[in-house]
Amino acid sequence: MTSLALLFPGQGSQAVGMLDAFMDEGVVKSTLDEASDALGYDLGRLITENPDDKLNRTEYTQPALLTASMALLRLWQQRGGPRPIHVLGHSLGEYSALVAAGVLDFSEAVKLVAFRGKVMNDAVPAGTGSMAAVLGLEDSVVEQLCKQASGQDSQVWPANYNCPGQLVVAGHAQAVDKLIELAREAGAKRAMKLAVSVPSHTPLMQKAAEAMVDRLSAVDMHEPTCAVWSNAEARPLEATHEIRSALAKQLVSPVRWTESIQRLISGTAVTVVEMGPGKVLSGLMRRIDRHVPVYSTASPDEFGKALGAFEEGVQA
Repeated sequence: MTSLALLFPGQGSQAVGMLDAFMDEGVVKSTLDEASDALGYDLGRLITENPDDKLNRTEYTQPALLTASMALLRLWQQRGGPRPIHVLGHSLGEYSALVAAGVLDFSEAVKLVAFRGKVMNDAVPAGTGSMAAVLGLEDSVVEQLCKQASGQDSQVWPANYNCPGQLVVAGHAQAVDKLIELAREAGAKRAMKLAVSVPSHTPLMQKAAEAMVDRLSAVDMHEPTCAVWSNAEARPLEATHEIRSALAKQLVSPVRWTESIQRLISGTAVTVVEMGPGKVLSGLMRRIDRHVPVYSTASPDEFGKALGAFEEGVQA
């Protein structure tokens, strides 16, 4: 018997119209309405029409992605999909995982990630930060190159350990540029800037982390109903005080995604479903271990295939 693990995507998986194919589903519409009521603006219109390119602005991206993931999760539940034994979210997706595990109420989580996006955006002046993806080098090599590219006033750090051979770095723009140059010289298959100005998961997010500590202290949390994994700790957390601490730590610490997945699948029969827009995490899963069954839910056809795979033999 295999256990179900749900993966929830983070920033970068958003797309205009990402729920269009599911808009005939009442539970999807009601989830968008609930989020809109919590936020005070029409989130459904934001996702379908993207006025003023707001969908790609951090403070709007985060609640939009969380809501899209929760809409698909509710549809999964409505159609009789099994309950997960494990939930993992990449960066922002960790908040989706916490809702799925019953730790956070959905409407509260939507407001919480909108706040998170704003304080992240405000933590560093515009143009100060940058992020880049490095492909084809060992993590230890990229870690050493980060040290070489950093100086007293300009630094770069590992930010997302996504899968073997793929590490995202972040920091001051000048240091990130230097890191890209050094990575190419070291033989990286690709080293490229990302269309993100917020240097997430680095010490530059300290002000945002402090703001989140205050905000999280006022949020009601419940004991998780399944194993909910922490990006910063690369392990499941059970106590709510641990979860609060890890969510603040997450902003200034790298996402330990590879390690989390490797620990999850070690000695355990797991089938994975990416619950949300896009297929980023499904792709990373196959690069970490191609033998683990993995499904996405980005389209109705894929959603149906994922449901069909769990008609029997899944631990619920």
